[in-house]
Amino acid sequence: MNISESIKIVAAIAPQVGAAITGDYISLKKAGHVTVLVDITQGHADVVSITIEQATKVDGTGSKAIAKAVPIYLVADAAVSDEWVAQTPAVAYTTSAALKHKLVAFEINASDLDVAGGFDCITVKTAASNAANITQASYILSALRYGIGASVIVD
Repeated sequence: MNISESIKIVAAIAPQVGAAITGDYISLKKAGHVTVLVDITQGHADVVSITIEQATKVDGTGSKAIAKAVPIYLVADAAVSDEWVAQTPAVAYTTSAALKHKLVAFEINASDLDVAGGFDCITVKTAASNAANITQASYILSALRYGIGASVIVD
């Protein structure tokens, strides 16, 4: 089976520099799991802080930080390695200041959200960093409940 038949990939953050960024919100009503993949090219020795927030609607209604620590993985230098190294599970991650091309993945199950409070949407955010640091992100959804055709960018 090819990738386009088994998972759904959605753009979260188009390549941007430096400023605080809020990615697009997606709904996990139609997926049991999402990998939030953040791709960072650090051109300046300044850290990049990444957080995941949850909301009750894809417009960001009631947005708040996730409360449950989730698995996080890092490729610390994608120019020379493709090895994912487990980091301490957390609700946020801050990169080192090393001038490297980094990949950071948050592994989130829909059940990790405040489901009892009506939260079923997420976004990825980065705090302001140096203008020479380029960040982009994607959502990779799996355990799809209604197949790849079901939209996750609408409620």
